[in-house]
Amino acid sequence: MADEIELPDEVTLLWGLRETVRRGRKPSLTVADITRAAVEVADAEGLAAVSMARVAAQLGNSTMALYRYVKSKDELLLLMSDAALDGPPNLPDGQDWRTGLTLWAQGLLKMLRRHPWTAQIPISGPPVGPNNLWWFDRALRALGDTGLDEEDKVGVVMGLLTFVHGELRLSTELSKGYVENPEAFSRQYGMALTQVVDAQRFPALSKVIAAGIFEGEVRYDEEVEGEFGLGLFLDGVAAFIERRTERQGY
Repeated sequence: MADEIELPDEVTLLWGLRETVRRGRKPSLTVADITRAAVEVADAEGLAAVSMARVAAQLGNSTMALYRYVKSKDELLLLMSDAALDGPPNLPDGQDWRTGLTLWAQGLLKMLRRHPWTAQIPISGPPVGPNNLWWFDRALRALGDTGLDEEDKVGVVMGLLTFVHGELRLSTELSKGYVENPEAFSRQYGMALTQVVDAQRFPALSKVIAAGIFEGEVRYDEEVEGEFGLGLFLDGVAAFIERRTERQGY
């Protein structure tokens, strides 16, 4: 039997294994209460509005009361990043890996877009929270019949997570930018580029401009661009699986 190790603080926090500091009156809050209130503040006012004091006010408690359960704002953000995820989509047995990963990625993007502030939370390590690990498990499961070894499966899923989080941030910030300054996305963008882009210094970009790609409004369609990017990523995964399975004699 493997020796037990002391669990990191973030694990005990996210999995409800940490003992609450008990001082004074009987505690009237839970970590779930605090997390839920923080998510409500972020959804309504943005991540910048989230602070221990603001969340305490949302709950009608003192700021110090929160510190019985959550040691810092960093811990609060960790809880929020896990709470933003509901359960992953059900991927039936026998479903091909590409369909499974497509549903998985689309479902994750849709869920995270309900809480766009998640794109602003720093990612300081691999997934450890119960909801994040639930999604991680389902993506690994989708690769079950590919012939990939376990290390390769993890690599594919981590690459897909990188795509999803990049797409989330790009779509969130570009959509916000369009609302705040639509002129930056108008045909003036293309006209400005024709004035400043030199064909010798930027030969490839000059061809794009000459082809008229930026003559109209430059809007970012998150659905279209997301599907295109996801398709390219999965094409690469398909080629990777083919190389791996040929090498292994499948």
